[in-house]
Amino acid sequence: MAPVLTHPTGVNFIDEQRPVDADASVYYGGQEQFSRGRTYSASFAHGYNPRRAPVFQDEWLRRRRRMSHDEQSLTAPRRYLIDVEETIRVVLEQEDTDGDFQISVTDAGPKLMPLGTATSNGFKTFDIRGTYMLSNLLQELALARDHGRKRIVLDEARLTENPVDRLSRMIKNSFWQGLTRRIDGEGLEIICADPKNRTGRVNPRIYVPHGEPAMAEYYRKVAAEKPHLNLDVQVLPPKPDSPYFVKSLNSKPGILALAMNEVDDGKGGKTLKGVPFIVPGARFNELYNWDSYFISLGLLVDGYVNMAKGMVDHFIFEIQHYGKILNGSRSYYLCRTQPPFLTDMALQIYNQLDRTDMEANRAWLKRAIQAAIKEYHTIWVAEPRMDPKTGLSRYRPDGVGIPPETEATHFTHILEPYAHKHGLSVLEFSERYTDGIIKEPELDEYFLHDRAVRESGHDTTYRFEKRCANLGTIDLQALLYKYEVDIGTAIREVFDDEMELEEDFPLAPFPPSPEAYANPHRESSKAKPQSSAIWFERAEFRKRIIDKYCWNENKSLYFDYDTVQEKQSLYESVTAFWALWAGCASEEQCWRLISNSLKKFEVLGGLVSGTEESRGKISLDRPNRQWDYPYAWPPHQIMAWVGLERYGYLEEAQRLAYRWLYMMTTAFVDFNGVVPEKFDAVKLSHLVDAEYGNQGVDFKMVPREGFGWMNAAYQVGLTFLSTGMRRAVAACTSPEVVFGSGHDQQSAVNQAYSAGAVTDPLDLAMESLQLSSPAIEVSGSAA
Repeated sequence: MAPVLTHPTGVNFIDEQRPVDADASVYYGGQEQFSRGRTYSASFAHGYNPRRAPVFQDEWLRRRRRMSHDEQSLTAPRRYLIDVEETIRVVLEQEDTDGDFQISVTDAGPKLMPLGTATSNGFKTFDIRGTYMLSNLLQELALARDHGRKRIVLDEARLTENPVDRLSRMIKNSFWQGLTRRIDGEGLEIICADPKNRTGRVNPRIYVPHGEPAMAEYYRKVAAEKPHLNLDVQVLPPKPDSPYFVKSLNSKPGILALAMNEVDDGKGGKTLKGVPFIVPGARFNELYNWDSYFISLGLLVDGYVNMAKGMVDHFIFEIQHYGKILNGSRSYYLCRTQPPFLTDMALQIYNQLDRTDMEANRAWLKRAIQAAIKEYHTIWVAEPRMDPKTGLSRYRPDGVGIPPETEATHFTHILEPYAHKHGLSVLEFSERYTDGIIKEPELDEYFLHDRAVRESGHDTTYRFEKRCANLGTIDLQALLYKYEVDIGTAIREVFDDEMELEEDFPLAPFPPSPEAYANPHRESSKAKPQSSAIWFERAEFRKRIIDKYCWNENKSLYFDYDTVQEKQSLYESVTAFWALWAGCASEEQCWRLISNSLKKFEVLGGLVSGTEESRGKISLDRPNRQWDYPYAWPPHQIMAWVGLERYGYLEEAQRLAYRWLYMMTTAFVDFNGVVPEKFDAVKLSHLVDAEYGNQGVDFKMVPREGFGWMNAAYQVGLTFLSTGMRRAVAACTSPEVVFGSGHDQQSAVNQAYSAGAVTDPLDLAMESLQLSSPAIEVSGSAA
């Protein structure tokens, strides 16, 4: 039975025609309108309701054949008159059989619902069919309810919208806004919520850096004006990243203050306002380091240049006040950074800034490059992260005790033997060990490597287990090579080959050696201007040590180098392709990577993090890790696409991008618009069984955020596809069909269509997709 329409008798509801692809705030932003109606079109309000019940399985044979009197205009698209609350109730009751407030392929409902047409004022009905249309209907109803609408006139085109266009539109117009945060009086209540906080404390606390008295005063004023917040304002000491000080904050965690702008307060004075930024999403509700780089790539595709620029401003602020770009902007991350991407991020944004004020643009870029130089010298080529013997840099953060942001039981299996040894419960042992009362050097070593894994961003993987802090990883070397080239290029091309540093800090010795690092004397950053020559020299040196320690000619792959065991760690990681992104591979090395090693990582859904062979056997005692095979993540895809394109392998980049976007699109179509944190790229599933589960999948009725770097991967990936590939993705055409024949891709696609091999995964719902041609052109100009 169709949902009942309840409205005054004798009226017709009308609605202003709005663009069907408009944002929800535009599409549902109007008010209900109605006029006097014909008696027949409202007669059901007096008891007559001609609608038929939906049918299921073989019962369709009982449906009467549609006749010419059925409402279907040949000139105007179909539109439906819908009672929002009643239709939500009916859809969930009938279709959401697993009770998760989503309509997905796993639900066992009939996947069919009649809706009343707007031109008949709801009197005549037309069937909505299939997972995709019904899940879109639920999403549209939820958005209409958000905007206070009780009844809507809904264009069918919003239910049958090309899924590529729909997802890309939602990312651009909705998801980025849903992930936007600010740290100021207006944004504190949202940003301070931290599901990773296991102290049980929910009242917000903010830590303000030393040397920012105006900022501290601002937050004290916010606390006084908004007593319901119970805001606790604390000022950090001049050196806030001392390991024992950071440990002392574990029992009182809080958000860290970030960059602010001075603005008019509307009363003739001035006040501070937080610079907005994008968070990853789900449980990650703060500014993160390498997430932000990939997010910024998506923002630039969508035209949000100022938002991306603001995130660089935050990173400059963090380097200035906290000594590094933090893993995340929480107090327990003060000792830990993450993979460095600042220079490429700043340069890409600089190239898209408004050209009307180039002096301001150059001043902004100078601040970013100077911050990157400080971070480079004081973090990445400073001990303990630098290994002076090899010249390789490592992920090796300071820290004391157990990482506090993990779940309370995350390390139980590690701690139990030690607790048993001391005759204590795990909780008691954890407290005494963290406080330094109990000494366990082996456990210190374990947590040194665990913190390094978290700093690497790849938490967790068997690639790094119990050795990460000793590894000169290929990904970190590639990123630092890019830093060196970027800084040298910026100094030469933008700053006339000379840059005087404004902040005083020690420069790391070069070339590195144990003797040079043993000498306590360090040259000051202000001793002489920076030139491009020294940075290009550093880049050339790093390329040589990458080739010496990380490149394996026999295996045609880059590997991590263990600086303690003094040998390569032969775990096969897809981060080997970061050398292409950075440009530190030779043409021959690139060719060998693609010819001999790409196939090890390429699966149906894109690139897996590592090979199954390197991961090893999985068992109850050795569970899977989320950064191992068969899992796939957006950063690895984007880095490979860009790297392959850089060396001229565009076809390979397009093929990999297609695989990834196909996996994302089918999940979006089949699972109520989901955009998750990661995928099992072998099974093409976001329903993963690794530790931590999956983020971005827990929403009610309509996705509102997606997930930061997955959103970006979709928008960036679309820029790699030809027009024909984009159409194929929209039709959920498997990569095995598109690329299966290799030598004749067009023929393979056309034959598959002719033979009916390209079946519609959503039955009749997907037949309504408005594609420009039934035959898919794999080649063509970029979309």
